[in-house]
Amino acid sequence: MTTYVSAVNSVLRRLRETEVTSVQDNSYSKLIGDFVNDAKTIVESSYTWNALSNTLSATTTADVFSYVLTGSGQRFRVIDVLNDTSNIEMQNAATNWMDRQFLLANVQKSSPVYYNFNGTNDNGDTLVDIYPIPDRAYDIRFNLIVPQTELTSDATSIKVPSEPVIFLAYAKALAERGEDGGLGSNEAYALFQKSLSDAIALESTRYIEESAWVPV
Repeated sequence: MTTYVSAVNSVLRRLRETEVTSVQDNSYSKLIGDFVNDAKTIVESSYTWNALSNTLSATTTADVFSYVLTGSGQRFRVIDVLNDTSNIEMQNAATNWMDRQFLLANVQKSSPVYYNFNGTNDNGDTLVDIYPIPDRAYDIRFNLIVPQTELTSDATSIKVPSEPVIFLAYAKALAERGEDGGLGSNEAYALFQKSLSDAIALESTRYIEESAWVPV
């Protein structure tokens, strides 16, 4: 897999700049590192990449309805949420409906069936409310697409396809410093778009269940 520093060097070579041993070597390599992270974020948001799939679990405690999805951040997408103990696929409920259950109705305590994302904690991880309020321990599994955190370590591998990340970072670098007789930024951006569409097309053939119709 492509590491952070190798992606930066791939961009530097295309710019006809000297390669570095660390992204932190100089101010220009740091700038290219920023472009690589920006490009990674855009590529991550472009598709439900299987490499970003993750299962976060919460074991409930009796009478507690709010839990932290540690490691989720705020940019995740939901595949499904399962009450593994009761073999229930949980349903996403609207905030106003959940508020009425907690505040205006006769509060139920049993196996959770509904969930609602409700704010974040100080670490930036998402909080989730579940209902009915658990009456005992249940294992709740959140199957999510969770974007990779910002790249900071040279040796960290990029989880999503690296080619479109590199092409987009290159296009951003060309736009930042202006044309210099080499490839234009518009041409580089077109290469990124072609690379991204090819990566998505290839990924979609491997995981056809994401788009296939499944009888309920």
